Amino acid sequence: MKLNLTKPICFFDLETTGINISNDRIVEIAVLKIHPNGKEESHRWLVNPEMPIPPEVTALHGIS
Repeated sequence: MKLNLTKPICFFDLETTGINISNDRIVEIAVLKIHPNGKEESHRWLVNPEMPIPPEVTALHGIS
């Protein structure tokens, strides 16, 4: 899909150890910025969750 942008737009993505907001932790933060001219910038940060990542969650996002 072609975007008709007049300003840059950013998309954010988080990967976590699970879906419980009280107990689970972020393991990855990713950002994609798309400029009106089509140029893309992306950045990715891995975060130490300071807890084990369950195997079934690693199977989903591939982070161990």
